[in-house]
Amino acid sequence: MATYSHANKCPGRNPIPFSRRAWLQQSANGFGTIALASLLADQSEAAQVAGHRIAKAKNVIFCFMDGGVSHVDSFDPKPELDRRDGEPAGEIDNPTANKDRKWLKSPWSFKQHGESGTVVSSLFPHIAGVVDDIAVIRSMKADLPIHSTGVMLMHTGSNNSGRPSMGAWSNYGLGSENRNLPGFIVLSHGVVPCGGLENYSNGFLPANHQATMFSVEGNPIENLVPADKDTRVQRAKLALLQRRDHDFSSQLGGNDAIDSAIRNYELAYLMQSRVPDVLNLANETRNTHRLYGVDSKVKSQQLFAIQCLRARRLVESGVRFVEITCAPGASNGTWDQHGDLKKGHEKNALDTDQSVTALIKDLKARGMLDETLVVWAGEFGRTPHAGKPDGRDHHPEGFTIWMAGGGIKGGTTYGNTDEVGLHAVENITTFHDMHATMLHLLGLDHEKLTFRFGGRDMSLTDVHGRVVHDILI
Repeated sequence: MATYSHANKCPGRNPIPFSRRAWLQQSANGFGTIALASLLADQSEAAQVAGHRIAKAKNVIFCFMDGGVSHVDSFDPKPELDRRDGEPAGEIDNPTANKDRKWLKSPWSFKQHGESGTVVSSLFPHIAGVVDDIAVIRSMKADLPIHSTGVMLMHTGSNNSGRPSMGAWSNYGLGSENRNLPGFIVLSHGVVPCGGLENYSNGFLPANHQATMFSVEGNPIENLVPADKDTRVQRAKLALLQRRDHDFSSQLGGNDAIDSAIRNYELAYLMQSRVPDVLNLANETRNTHRLYGVDSKVKSQQLFAIQCLRARRLVESGVRFVEITCAPGASNGTWDQHGDLKKGHEKNALDTDQSVTALIKDLKARGMLDETLVVWAGEFGRTPHAGKPDGRDHHPEGFTIWMAGGGIKGGTTYGNTDEVGLHAVENITTFHDMHATMLHLLGLDHEKLTFRFGGRDMSLTDVHGRVVHDILI
């Protein structure tokens, strides 16, 4: 980092006094040095890990379907479930625990769509219209049927806390394209997901790589409007604060938390002028609002539409990684329908289907889809059998996600579960594989993107992960 001088000092002499004007001028020059140093730091950081391969994507938009979307009701049709509907499923896996469970057919119909003939249920009529732009992975497999560990594994590559989020790794590897905005942003509906804010943590990476949370209602960020209307006063206060923090860090021989705070103070100042403009949807046309559903009378759908449109504006402005979260629903995740499956999944699909589809269409129309990777995923699927006539439970043994844009081969269906959707059996894919593929598309090698911590080189995928080349262009 740059060294900020307080005043001219010599051994055994008092500091030379100077005027307020000179002090402000010197502080202003210091900010330029801070920005340059931060930029060079990002570039040197990226130079250590980036450039392993040609990048297909510049940005990622991650659509988090928390709670677990039912794969056998969305993108993985199982005619065998129709035939077995209502029959005892007690012979499966754990006969004692499952003795009262029955096979449950989907209440939705399935149909082929697009030139690719990708099969989608009637639950997602809008996504059905863009299947030629997406790759459906039907063979996902997670570790545990627990929300907290599942969400954390999906976000950080580990069932345990303390690891950096995939957004933090992306930002660490490539840095931000916009010096006035964070590189990793989570568009939040005000609910902390299972597993907590650890899902968006920088972990052991430098603190400036953690997510910045933007709320959908009210002020997206607290204290966004500066208390001091005179920017000169605000800059002077910031200069003094940063100078003292830098001195403290120097006394400690360098401290990541303090150095990151210095960078974050400056970024927070820059965001005050940039964020309101980026998030202001008044600049979008009425047709765009209609496309996303911003004009919807259903509030939950409207709020999700706002987040999807904001995600496009953020990546358009150079934000590296944006996560969109669902509006609040069930207690352990929006899609967590142990009961009222039909009612719950239909409401969630109504909220999300149109807006996610609009995001793909809008990116494509603007020539941005080729360089923006869109990922749609929850932490697991839902059981093809149930103890209730209208509900499904947690199911990590086989489920579906999809990806689009940024080097993805559209119209692809990859992998399979067995005849009833119980287990992934063909081209089994894990979240480590998803992470490896995402990083690959960003031009990063998941085995080389490392950070020294605890005596070894740590990575997002650890010793796991493979790039799923079959879904790539």
